[in-house]
Amino acid sequence: MHYTSRAGKLFDAFNIGFLAIVAIVTVYPFWDTFVVSIIPLEEYLGSSIHFFPKKVTFEAYSYLFSMSELWTSYGVTLFVTVVGTAISMFLTVTAAYALSRPGLKGSRVIMFLFVFTMMFSGGIIPTYLVVKNLGMMNTVWALIFPSALATYNLIIMKNFFNALPDGLVEAARIDGCNDLRILYKIVIPLSLPAISTITLFYAVTRWNEFFNAIFFISDKELWPLQLFLRSMLFENESSYSGGGDNAFLLGPSIKMATVMAASIPVMLIYPFFQKYFTNGVLIGAVKE
Repeated sequence: MHYTSRAGKLFDAFNIGFLAIVAIVTVYPFWDTFVVSIIPLEEYLGSSIHFFPKKVTFEAYSYLFSMSELWTSYGVTLFVTVVGTAISMFLTVTAAYALSRPGLKGSRVIMFLFVFTMMFSGGIIPTYLVVKNLGMMNTVWALIFPSALATYNLIIMKNFFNALPDGLVEAARIDGCNDLRILYKIVIPLSLPAISTITLFYAVTRWNEFFNAIFFISDKELWPLQLFLRSMLFENESSYSGGGDNAFLLGPSIKMATVMAASIPVMLIYPFFQKYFTNGVLIGAVKE
């Protein structure tokens, strides 16, 4: 809204200034990380503020991308992100559709059990024992199935399905469609904003998978990208404390380059989902 009064203009100016400060505070850490990743060690040590690089070098990225462990971790993370998101979306969409139908017996009890597990989780040790007894230790499935369905996302999707006109479902049923065909031919095409939003939620969570990997994966060949990033940060810190003689490895450039390598793929994907993001969350969050 554009104000014409003096008080309104002051309000606009305050809003613009406040949002500009928030934007700078939000973006600056990413910019600082990028700048540190492309400057030499001497320039980093010479100043505590690195707003603009005086000298640019891509040695850190060259060293990082020459490591075979990085590409192995990328492959594991990509598999977990794609397959894990597909499994999560299948479970979420089918469960939300079933729970949104008024004729499902026991739907209130089932929904209560979902919400109960969201409020009171079993904890780390019971989850570890379940994963171990199911034989999923040191497998990529340990990164997928323990968190395959998020109750928060299920609630958003269920509310979105509830907001669809009942007449569409009833008309399709009269024409001979069963629930499976109604779901895939009518409900899903009409729910693309919500589905895109929930897909983004799951994909980002899978890409940043970290805690499950620490508990369930000890084989380095199965380390996801975030665990590789942790290893790079700790190993460089340990090398620095131990007085290692490789000046390049002691520098922070390799650390920041690793952070950028883990962040950029998600940052590039987000704009393609952004147009669905607001509508999907708001429509699914409001129950009329």
